[in-house]
Amino acid sequence: MKLSVRMVVVLTSIGLLSGSFLATVGHLTKERIALNKQREIEEAIIQVIPGTVSTQKLYEERDLSVYGGKDEQGTVIGFAIHASGIGFQDRITLMLGTNTSLERTNRLAILDQKETPGLGAKITDAESFLQYWENRDCSGAISLRKPAARSAEELLPSEINTITGATISSEAVLGIVNSSLEHTRRLLKEGKLSSEAQDVN
Repeated sequence: MKLSVRMVVVLTSIGLLSGSFLATVGHLTKERIALNKQREIEEAIIQVIPGTVSTQKLYEERDLSVYGGKDEQGTVIGFAIHASGIGFQDRITLMLGTNTSLERTNRLAILDQKETPGLGAKITDAESFLQYWENRDCSGAISLRKPAARSAEELLPSEINTITGATISSEAVLGIVNSSLEHTRRLLKEGKLSSEAQDVN
């Protein structure tokens, strides 16, 4: 057998074996990845709706899921809105907690982002950004304070502080939140947030 033919056979065999190995690993880890992702979502719901002991998926579509956080009596005490959208660098995925009337926020958690380290990535930082999302009026559109206020007391009830030097990332999060809130309000009004959906916990 010629050297060139032998090399093609060897390389083809290696390629097939490598592809089979990767496919097998992908298949074996798929379920574990899905379970880890679900666990991350459950932990985020508990974080953004204080007092939650169990969770229930109420609605799901691409880039938007709505969960109900339940207390010990099984009563829904708040909504957790899981939403994604485009940031400055890549997609941002977040979880926003609200009360059941969608008039007040509880907390915001950023689950996934690839924004610029030291700048846009501060959207994950409590002191720089997340603290300003607690107990905000979200009965209408939330707005962004530019330039940034020096303290939370300077903000209006429906206002969020921008991150200095990372306005685009701040605006991206705000846009995802406002659009998902508007969509969730419409779902609530149309009666599409079914309390008979399957339990996550």
